Amino acid sequence: MPTIHVAEESAGTAVLADGATVAAIGPYEELAAAHPEAKVRRWPGILTPGLLNPYGPELLEATYHPDPREAEGFGTEPIGGERAKRIFRADPTRLGASARRGIQRMLAHGTVAVAGELRSRSVADAVRRAGLAVGRRPDRLPGPPALSPAPLILLPALVPGGPARFAVFDVADRAELVRRGAGTCVATVIGGRLVYRAR
Repeated sequence: MPTIHVAEESAGTAVLADGATVAAIGPYEELAAAHPEAKVRRWPGILTPGLLNPYGPELLEATYHPDPREAEGFGTEPIGGERAKRIFRADPTRLGASARRGIQRMLAHGTVAVAGELRSRSVADAVRRAGLAVGRRPDRLPGPPALSPAPLILLPALVPGGPARFAVFDVADRAELVRRGAGTCVATVIGGRLVYRAR
């Protein structure tokens, strides 16, 4: 079913997603009138093309994302450095599951694409299954590696006929998004599917 995504602060650029494709972009009123059969999803804030996180290897291969059931032993925050290496050395099968949890964290930050050379097959498979696009790593990286790197890297504008891949942030404008960061994400859509929604 076609779905119109409209955000309060960017109603002039609502998106009609039909399957995995952007069918149309325009003012909400025009899209709703032209497509009365479409489901409507209303969001606070602004609708954007979503973010590229250039730190795919650092966040998915060199960071351990604990399972909530492991909170007593590992806590709930991502673990990096030597401790992550020890965890993966002790049990290499943890890498794929950790990457899947890391991808969920990325989706919760409006990430729709990653960059960097992924060397682990299990991590590359997790990225592919999640539908994340793989982009080129910028020459100058924001630093340090983070789920909300500074500065944020927004993808090019959405276009009709292009992939239905975007994110919505609960901010008034892009300046506030830059100031407050990607933790303001309320929804992430990949392949026309809602893959993250803030509670």
